[in-house]
Amino acid sequence: MQDILVERNEQWVEITINRPDKLNAIREQTASEILQVIEEAEADRSCRAILIRGLDKAFCTGVDTSEFKQDPEEIFELWRRRKRSRKVNQMFRALPDVTKPVLAIVEGYALGGGFELAMLCDLIVAGEGAQFGLPESKLGLMPGAAGTQTLPRLIGKPLAKEMMWTGRRLSAQEALAMRIVNHVAEKGKAIDAGRELARKIAANAPLSVMFCKQAIERGTNVSLSEGMNIEADSFFSLAFSTDKEEGLAAFRDKRPPNFTGR
Repeated sequence: MQDILVERNEQWVEITINRPDKLNAIREQTASEILQVIEEAEADRSCRAILIRGLDKAFCTGVDTSEFKQDPEEIFELWRRRKRSRKVNQMFRALPDVTKPVLAIVEGYALGGGFELAMLCDLIVAGEGAQFGLPESKLGLMPGAAGTQTLPRLIGKPLAKEMMWTGRRLSAQEALAMRIVNHVAEKGKAIDAGRELARKIAANAPLSVMFCKQAIERGTNVSLSEGMNIEADSFFSLAFSTDKEEGLAAFRDKRPPNFTGR
């Protein structure tokens, strides 16, 4: 790995974006490596969560603009690569479909694509001093990694428009008050809070966690009736799992359950 550090910690994997000279801006190599680790974590039944973190100064400051090259002869090829082969785009699109919980651990700057990366994760844990923003309008651009879709779903359209149109940044406490962030920890301690959250998640049945996630993601933008059908199908599926039997037996025996993801 050139751009990230990977560490297995108890029942989760930690991905650290490690490009300090670029304030952790993401390039194709970075995205390719993150996708590889996510794929491996998905295939590892003992892995219960994925934590994505940055460095003390920056979680991620977006996509590395040094890779932005516009050859007039390649405009439509660029459009095709963006849709079919560009790893950065694939990474952003893949995150909501990861079946295991993905936690963003944010210290320092989470700007542009970095903020969008965090919002595409399931939960965000921030350290005091973290800053969140979408400054693309200041550069003649706009959010391009789902920011126009994720942020309004979290805070509503008027506040999302204001943030994008002005480029203003939110502090960790402001992001917490807006329900963008789940938890705010002492500066430099976000990873500890994130690990504790991962530990609590990992203690529960992984299939239950997976089906809860997919029911929420699939049901958010459908009618209540259709959402209830999605939930009912997932609930029914869990009835055939050995983890359900283990959970009920452990409850009866007053002991900790031993969930295996089966």
